[in-house]
Amino acid sequence: MPKYMLIMRGTDETNAAMMASIDEAMAATHRFIEEMIKAGVLLAAEGLDDPSRGVVVDFSGETPVVTDGPYGETKELFGGYFLLDVASKQEAIEWAKRVPAVAGSKIEVRRVAGSDEVPQGNERSVEERAGRESRI
Repeated sequence: MPKYMLIMRGTDETNAAMMASIDEAMAATHRFIEEMIKAGVLLAAEGLDDPSRGVVVDFSGETPVVTDGPYGETKELFGGYFLLDVASKQEAIEWAKRVPAVAGSKIEVRRVAGSDEVPQGNERSVEERAGRESRI
């Protein structure tokens, strides 16, 4: 089955609204995660730390430049994700519509490319695949 990532996207305003009722938000999220576990579709779910504690590595120039958060533009920030193993994009969308999100938030639904979609013939991809398989 294909994998889909539900990426939680918020703004400063939606993050503040969620934090104002964090206990309720966490309880709703826990219930949602339990539903996905019972349905057998959840592979992973993680929230991201506050963007002010992150950094950006910018490759615009000759050498990478590291800038401390918060980011210059915070119109939309990734807040976390759910990784699902579902039968179709439509099923992933149906789960995304059930995410307990505050008004103004967005959930981006993206298919995770399978290893069979990445060129496999070059030396580096053969080494990477062997390394992954040795850890299993």
